[in-house]
Amino acid sequence: MLLCDGGIRTRHKLNVRMQIDMYALVEILGKQYKAVEGQTVQVDYISQKEEGSSLEYETVLAIVDEDNAKFGTPYVANAMVKATLNGSLKGDKIRVYKKKRRKGYTRTQGHRQKYSLITIDQIIA
Repeated sequence: MLLCDGGIRTRHKLNVRMQIDMYALVEILGKQYKAVEGQTVQVDYISQKEEGSSLEYETVLAIVDEDNAKFGTPYVANAMVKATLNGSLKGDKIRVYKKKRRKGYTRTQGHRQKYSLITIDQIIA
């Protein structure tokens, strides 16, 4: 929230540009994420690792610095993102409801997606 001219005004996400020195676009479990050093990213559930273990991803699609950018075909050579697994959480519950009219057919099913939280420790270009 920003206090301005005696009133309270909220900042719009698109209007506020953060000064980020370096970031990488990394592919984790088939999906692409923007990785910034020190930032926590919510990714699909990683079941093979324990909490606190270190992760290394060599599937870096692009590395963007202040002055230059490197794009891979499909991956950047000799690039790596190191991260730490912080824990896991569950997403919101989704209700799936099916109905066929005039037939007495109704089905209800629920689903909660699991996610893992990882902290980006280092981006190696």
